[in-house]
Amino acid sequence: MAAAAHLDDSTDVIRMRGITKVYDTGKVRVEALCGVDLTVRQGEMVAIVGPSGSGKSTLLNLIGCLDSPTAGCYDLRGERVSGLDRDRLADVRNRRIGFVFQSFNLLPQITALENVEMPLVFGRVGRRERRRRAEELLARVGLADRAQHKPTELSGGQMQRVAIARALAMEPDIVLADEPTGNLDTTSGTDVLALFEELWRQGRTVLMITHDPALARRAPRAVEIRDGRIVRDERAAA
Repeated sequence: MAAAAHLDDSTDVIRMRGITKVYDTGKVRVEALCGVDLTVRQGEMVAIVGPSGSGKSTLLNLIGCLDSPTAGCYDLRGERVSGLDRDRLADVRNRRIGFVFQSFNLLPQITALENVEMPLVFGRVGRRERRRRAEELLARVGLADRAQHKPTELSGGQMQRVAIARALAMEPDIVLADEPTGNLDTTSGTDVLALFEELWRQGRTVLMITHDPALARRAPRAVEIRDGRIVRDERAAA
């Protein structure tokens, strides 16, 4: 895959140094991440790979400000976010990060359009603007004609496209995807991956957790984690 023309080597979106995460229940102490260093530049597409229990989901949670490290420093777009309290992390998360989950995490009782609007509601965007933006995003992922359908009326691939549109609603710096094709058939998975590649080519920074080697090979950069440490970090040849 050719490198995106927009890539700017001077702009670090993610900068982690010495990141350690320990889960301590009092009886059991688990070091999920052990001194991880990771830098991701503006406009990169990165696959994070590793076996179950390797620490890749913990890393994604920290990158996504869903959790805080036990030790180490994390700067997101130049802002030190390691050590922020829960409310500040929630604010950073809503403004700067879009999430796409394996299980879609759509609200079943509301329409696709209303699902895409949800981050904008929390972001206090006015009704007219959030409706305009949600309609535009659904059109962008090829679902303009499904805007008034509820998730139960959509296929798996369509639900994941709604989830991607929702992830883009607040125009985030980063899109984080956790096994985004894990619940999809081969055709739908291929379509969703093509959509991520399109977002990357348009300038988005995209990070995907995956256990699928074929999907990982499609990414221009692969970061492999084992036992809480990065053991491989490779960029594909331009």
